[in-house]
Amino acid sequence: MFTGIIEASGEIREIKQEGTNVHFTIASPISGALKVDQSVAHNGTCLTVVKLDEGTHTVTAIEETLKRTNLGDWSVGSLVNLERAMKADARLDGHMVQGHVDATAVCTEVETRDGSWYYRFKYQPTEEHLLVDKGSVCINGVSLTVVEPVEDRFSVAIIPYTYEHTNFKDLEVGDRVNLEFDIIGKYIARYAHLYAQKV
Repeated sequence: MFTGIIEASGEIREIKQEGTNVHFTIASPISGALKVDQSVAHNGTCLTVVKLDEGTHTVTAIEETLKRTNLGDWSVGSLVNLERAMKADARLDGHMVQGHVDATAVCTEVETRDGSWYYRFKYQPTEEHLLVDKGSVCINGVSLTVVEPVEDRFSVAIIPYTYEHTNFKDLEVGDRVNLEFDIIGKYIARYAHLYAQKV
């Protein structure tokens, strides 16, 4: 379980293909504190640490993960958002995030305002993946508030701190991002769908 509050940025140092799996080696300020078999969210994708080295850690993405996320877009030098799993006694500063990516979205607009940034995204909505105005969404592992969701598009507002401490500063129009929808909303949508089938 995660909170969507990013701890650090990591830089992809090496990418190795092995069959349908891909191994990513990442250098970050928190790599030295990690342990093998530990779960860490990378751009909101929960991945298991499989190897540690001097200032780096390695994780493996299987074919299913590569299909459902933007990990296949990563290259050496890419910056990724990192968050270790939430402690049981920690404050939930963001919202409940599982690290299970539901879909990807494409950035369609970046608007710079006086002291903040607005990003607009396009995605493929489904009955279970719903967004509501002022609700929560996780983008590349960052807990954010939904702004103006209309059909297949929505926006988020980014404050300077988030801009500087995540990979939002590198995000451009046309880039894909990982989406995780609010778990409470997904359960409600699922129960509503099952109820409607019985009526």
